[in-house]
Amino acid sequence: MGRVTSRRRVVALRDGVRRARPDTLVTEEPLEIRLGGRPLTVTMRTPGSDFDLAAGFLVSEGMVRRTGEIAGIRYCAGATDDGSNTYNVLDVALAPGVALPEVSLQRNFYTTSSCGVCGKASLDAVRTVASWPVRDDPAELDPGLLTALPDRLRAAQRVFDRTGGLHASGLFGLDGALRCLREDVGRHNAVDKVVGWALRSGELPLSGSVLMVSGRASFELVQKAVMAGIPVLAAVSAPSSLAVDLAEESGLTLVGFLRGSSMNVYAGAHRLGLAEAP
Repeated sequence: MGRVTSRRRVVALRDGVRRARPDTLVTEEPLEIRLGGRPLTVTMRTPGSDFDLAAGFLVSEGMVRRTGEIAGIRYCAGATDDGSNTYNVLDVALAPGVALPEVSLQRNFYTTSSCGVCGKASLDAVRTVASWPVRDDPAELDPGLLTALPDRLRAAQRVFDRTGGLHASGLFGLDGALRCLREDVGRHNAVDKVVGWALRSGELPLSGSVLMVSGRASFELVQKAVMAGIPVLAAVSAPSSLAVDLAEESGLTLVGFLRGSSMNVYAGAHRLGLAEAP
């Protein structure tokens, strides 16, 4: 298994004093995901929870919806000079009777650690393939409880304390209890790892839950929340315009700039007992 962190020598300058010292960095390596032995996508990720990442990616893309639709996930032998396994290639086998998704497996996805490439280019595509309509989720949440989630997420980030270079995604219940946390150099990977955990644990759909992310709320993150049946997505930074559009279209509650006691509610304010913006 690949290491989550790596050590490098750096030259540190502090108050004009130069000193060479070791530094701990977050590891970033490619992961190739295959479906039935055929290449599907390559993503730059932090090693760890790779099976969750693969499962979550398939859920986000509308390829699987239930635990039983995946027969197994295994690492494949990596291409190293000494024949050892790099743990950077894995294959997902679908269960008997589960049809291969209607996508061209010859058109590989490529996903960087900074921005997801989801393969769904329009709001209509996400709305029509989502299995669980979050608009119908009756979840209600106290805004005061919501303001406590960033600190709870940060307190659970073990690798961030050593590197300062990881995004986090945390799944919380409506009581504020942390159900699952995943870290990754890519914020979309961190979300896929949470969604994949839910799939493999038989927890989908994730109704009555809150997804808290450490960065901004992009279109891809809103899409992943909708595809997993999550009714509330909160971020410490800003959403994009398309993220807000998708949240409004799908009925998801989208909160941005969640810092201290302040927040901006961009969609679905009714779940927080607030009136919608005119």
